[in-house]
Amino acid sequence: MITAERITAVDENAAALGVPRKQLMESSGNAIARTVRETVDPGSEVLVVAGRGNNGGDAFVAARFLDGYDVRVCLLGRAESISTGIARENWETLERAGYDASEVRDSENFEVGDPDLIVDAMLGTGVTGSLREPEATAARLIDDAGASVLAVDVPSGMNADTGDCAEGAVDADRIVTFHDTKPGLEDVDAAVTVADIGIPAAAERFVGPGDLGRVESGAASEGRVLVVGGGPYTGAPALAAGAALRAGAELAFLSVPERVFEPIAGYAEDLIVQPYDASRLGPDQVDELVETATQYDDIVVLGPGLGSAEETEAAVEEFLRGFDGRAVVDADALSIVPEVATDATLVCTPNREELAGMGGPAVEDLATHAEDVAAFAADLGHVVLAKGRSDVITDGETTRVSRAGTPGMAVGGTGDVLAGITAALLARNDPLPAATVAPYINGRTAQSVAKDGGLLASDLLDELPRVLWGDQ
Repeated sequence: MITAERITAVDENAAALGVPRKQLMESSGNAIARTVRETVDPGSEVLVVAGRGNNGGDAFVAARFLDGYDVRVCLLGRAESISTGIARENWETLERAGYDASEVRDSENFEVGDPDLIVDAMLGTGVTGSLREPEATAARLIDDAGASVLAVDVPSGMNADTGDCAEGAVDADRIVTFHDTKPGLEDVDAAVTVADIGIPAAAERFVGPGDLGRVESGAASEGRVLVVGGGPYTGAPALAAGAALRAGAELAFLSVPERVFEPIAGYAEDLIVQPYDASRLGPDQVDELVETATQYDDIVVLGPGLGSAEETEAAVEEFLRGFDGRAVVDADALSIVPEVATDATLVCTPNREELAGMGGPAVEDLATHAEDVAAFAADLGHVVLAKGRSDVITDGETTRVSRAGTPGMAVGGTGDVLAGITAALLARNDPLPAATVAPYINGRTAQSVAKDGGLLASDLLDELPRVLWGDQ
């Protein structure tokens, strides 16, 4: 089962893998025609009522596979308003090849006639809410015609994810949907055919550009990130905070020991460094950190450069017990997570060794053992972003793999950049989508930087916005 938003992302991922939408449209149209042939005999009159999106484009293709039938195609609207290039190409093919294809520029002029079968290809999965004109009038006339109705993907007017139907939604007798069934079709009173249109399984398993396009990552800054780290190390928390800013956070604060204030503050003018009077994080600092993070709804990055002193581990445990917001847990803080009950929403970002230390699978190839990582995440009760040659992202139920990146990412600091990206995305998205897309962004950024030679973690910061938003 797949949601409307997810199938859009999967289509884009398939294109990135070399299966373009035009090829998928050809397969979808063939599947519609096949279902038509299973429904009515050759020579039957078939009316195709098509919208101006890819749903209509699928139906334009179907008409070419139905030469043994009396097919009439009605486009609701003007051909120049067809919303995608591939759908427009298939409409133009029908015109050039002499098919009975006409525009319905005014719903008052739409005539159903007396067909044996009506193909409803008006709206599909991507449109929800009340039917507008000319679809509202067309839907009413389709239902009044008394002919058998075959809907493409979902009946027009039905929400593909919920099954809710707008007033006047098409009442279909049969539905052909693509790749996988949709949640809204679960209880529909119609025969449902799920057609395999050649989307590779990799388009769902591996993170790709379709996933990046679905997360909220607008160029306008939003959300505060609080990095709790530093002490033994100074670069790690600075990299995490800098990456959060580059990935769209409005402000990045660092809570660090007084003795490392100056070097960290000197890394970049954009970082707001707030020192506390102690040589390392300890329980005495926890109450104020929890209060601050809660008051400002901060996304917390807990762990970069923090160290593993006994008092610091005690402070991490106390923080997690008292905090109920959103946090990315990384590096030295990870070992505490399995031991503590928390109301916080966590994304844990262990590398292979840290994953094993938390009680997860001790494996070399995370992707091959993704099911074991998922089982660990289910027991842990938090989203896990396990970093390796390929990254595994899972909440215990849904598991994805990110293959983006280069061997040069083994250099120190790229994991801190990843933690910052994840935090920025977590300000706008649910934990699993944020954690899914973050390593893809990090890896694509590394691939872009590596074109020019060697790779340092700090090199990623300037390139991040271009990977996220292009050159806008």
